[in-house]
Amino acid sequence: MWTRRKAETRRGRRRIGISLSLSLKTLHRVGWSRPNLLAITLAGAGCAVAIPPPRFAPETPAEAETAWATVLERFVDDRGAIDFPGLAKDSADLDRYVAALAREDPQSRPEAFPSRQDALAFYLNAYNALAMYGVLRSGIPPELGSIKVRFFYRNRFELGGRKISLYSLENRIVRPMGDPRVHFALNCMVRGCPRLPREPFRGPQLDAELDRAAREFFAEERNVRVDPPRRRVFFSEILSFYTKDFLAKAPSLAAYANLYRSEPIPEDWSVEFLPYDWTLNARERPGPQ
Repeated sequence: MWTRRKAETRRGRRRIGISLSLSLKTLHRVGWSRPNLLAITLAGAGCAVAIPPPRFAPETPAEAETAWATVLERFVDDRGAIDFPGLAKDSADLDRYVAALAREDPQSRPEAFPSRQDALAFYLNAYNALAMYGVLRSGIPPELGSIKVRFFYRNRFELGGRKISLYSLENRIVRPMGDPRVHFALNCMVRGCPRLPREPFRGPQLDAELDRAAREFFAEERNVRVDPPRRRVFFSEILSFYTKDFLAKAPSLAAYANLYRSEPIPEDWSVEFLPYDWTLNARERPGPQ
């Protein structure tokens, strides 16, 4: 008995060590310096913060999607910036959508999402809406860089009847679906993210929507800067965070980018990364006249 308990204890410690190692690697990829990772991770362990959904009467999936579409149309501009103060004053549609997310998802009600594309579109919309809701619940902070652990890892939202963090939604549900183009659709509401579209993702059109998002991403100078005299290219740090995902589809980052660029990047150029901007992507409001 003692021997078995000792072996179980060793296995438990090994699982904790593996989990901690994975967490440290992930946090490092999204911008934390390694000397602070252990302290940050240990401080966040066991400190999950439940973010309750708003209370709304059940709606049909079509009604919920319409509410999310209204949010994007009213509060997101053509550049993808968000009017957070305006949304905070009139959040009924966002609240309705978040309440609907809490009730069902492709895992809790698979018959409502007949195709993989339907499920993926749902999760992309859910991530973006929950990130937006999280910003409001966090008091509309000017940036997320200083609250990454709480915002992405500790805050737990309700999705399909279970609690989940933005970190888990992205890394345990969305990324395993195997389409790296999701990194041009997921939006945590900061300036370093891809442009937030003004309409929801929809299953039947998702492949075309993701292609369009990828082409737009690689066409923007803030995401790709070429330096021909020095034979180098600067990519958004998104390509550094998720290099493994992109290299599953192409032999190099330049080769992957070239799938969506009109002007190819020579694949023998050196690659560097642009610093990620964690400033909230808030729409600039006009000052007093």
